Amino acid sequence: MENKEQHVQVIPYVVYRDSLAHNRWLVKGLVIALVIAIVLIFASNAIWAYIWYQYDTVTEETVTTVDSEGEGIANYTGGDGGVIYGEGNGTQDGQDTD
Repeated sequence: MENKEQHVQVIPYVVYRDSLAHNRWLVKGLVIALVIAIVLIFASNAIWAYIWYQYDTVTEETVTTVDSEGEGIANYTGGDGGVIYGEGNGTQDGQDTD
């Protein structure tokens, strides 16, 4: 086997230091960008939660009188499509009224 010389290219110290400084600057910039992104994500979630929870559910009680025919049960279909089940004319709370 022959003895082969390995050629190592010598990099000047100034270039090495400049490369290190550039890498440090790049990493610092990426860390700052990551921190800003995390802060913006939390801020957007907080704003969304504030807007979402500021609206209260308003419940209104509506009294509707519907007469049924004979002893039938009076049912009323509201404007929102919900069915309100009523009571028969002859009974109230399971008791006959004569």
